[in-house]
Amino acid sequence: MNFKIRILFITAVVMLSVSIIQAQVATKKTLTIEGARSIIKSATAEAARVNAPGAVIAVVDDGGNLMALERLDGTFAAGATISIGKARTAALFKKPTRVFEEIIKNGRTAMAALPDSFFTPLQGGVPIIVDGQIIGAVGVSGAASAQQDEELAIAGANAIQSNLVSSSKTVSFFDSDQVKAAFDKGAVLFDGSGKYMVHASRREKPGMVEVHEFDADIIYVLDGKATLVTGGTPVDPKTTGPGEIRASEVSGGETRLLAKGDVMIVPAGTPHWFKEVTAPFTYYVVKTR
Repeated sequence: MNFKIRILFITAVVMLSVSIIQAQVATKKTLTIEGARSIIKSATAEAARVNAPGAVIAVVDDGGNLMALERLDGTFAAGATISIGKARTAALFKKPTRVFEEIIKNGRTAMAALPDSFFTPLQGGVPIIVDGQIIGAVGVSGAASAQQDEELAIAGANAIQSNLVSSSKTVSFFDSDQVKAAFDKGAVLFDGSGKYMVHASRREKPGMVEVHEFDADIIYVLDGKATLVTGGTPVDPKTTGPGEIRASEVSGGETRLLAKGDVMIVPAGTPHWFKEVTAPFTYYVVKTR
């Protein structure tokens, strides 16, 4: 009997200890490197969509430690330092940096003298929040304006929430009339918010050499014929937007004739040029990142 009582007593003590330990430890969500990369990806996609002249995107964890950084072509050199400062300020103070810029504008200039060298009270830093917990922050510098800096940062921060949404999303359906109308003018049929897009493309004449640094193109020819050159070196290339390069022609490369029913996959970063086209040339393009 005494033995059984001792066993019950020990069991009760163990269970009580476990309860106390659980009460003293909280579950904390953390930002992974994969999550940081998805934030960069979404912010750069938004920069491309709005034709931002440049941007540096920095992602930090909740302690302000840098996890990922990307500088788009054409961004001024100091953009990296500023974007890191914005991200770190948003993470450590748990507020968008716009709040501090407005406070200083309203007369509390002493705040600008805070000793932290990374304190950057400039619009463009926003916390990353998951289930009410701040797991990090993203900072952007070098876009067209302070407002656009913040918009790109918000687009990046929202990527985490988008990735948490169940894969059971709304099914998109386009009837034949919608598809025909899209091909008649050459239009985007579906925009997957920076992850993928479906273009109902139409060409009446040859185009420019295109290089998409972030997007792979999956092409399915619906009708018509075209000569497509892939690879080679663009002649006198010009950057038209973040991750987008154009040229009038290409040196070298591989030439193929595309016709109805053909499929081609052009990896991201590969020059491609519709050199000759038999009008009208219609084709689906699925852009994926």
